[in-house]
Amino acid sequence: MEEYATLGLWNQNINPKQLSPATLAFVGDAVFELLVREYIVSESGSMPVAKLHKKTVKYVCAAWQFKASIALEQILDEDEINIYRRGRNSTGSRIPRNSTPKEYRAATGVECLFGFLYFSKNIDRLHEIFNYIINNVDV
Repeated sequence: MEEYATLGLWNQNINPKQLSPATLAFVGDAVFELLVREYIVSESGSMPVAKLHKKTVKYVCAAWQFKASIALEQILDEDEINIYRRGRNSTGSRIPRNSTPKEYRAATGVECLFGFLYFSKNIDRLHEIFNYIINNVDV
């Protein structure tokens, strides 16, 4: 496993199994967006921030994450599927106008999975999953 350093701002003893799906998705959303931003910059190089943002938004939206969730069904293990489903089946969020309830719930499941992997410090698997969807899901 590759060495992983956090920003040191969170409690090292957090048990991700005890966090709510909404909390995992809250952090997973940020982790996912950071990975997308790193990917965009590595692929595109330096360019105006508005262009970087426009490219990022294509990935960080419920519609694309819904497509990613379908692709992930092929590679997730049973525990990861259960975490994804916990996020997908959680309730309480208002659905944005630009997505369907099905897309939004699937996106929440993906974000929940990313948050869980992050707090589990399973960064190799997080990168493996991210690289799989980036390489197998059309924008």
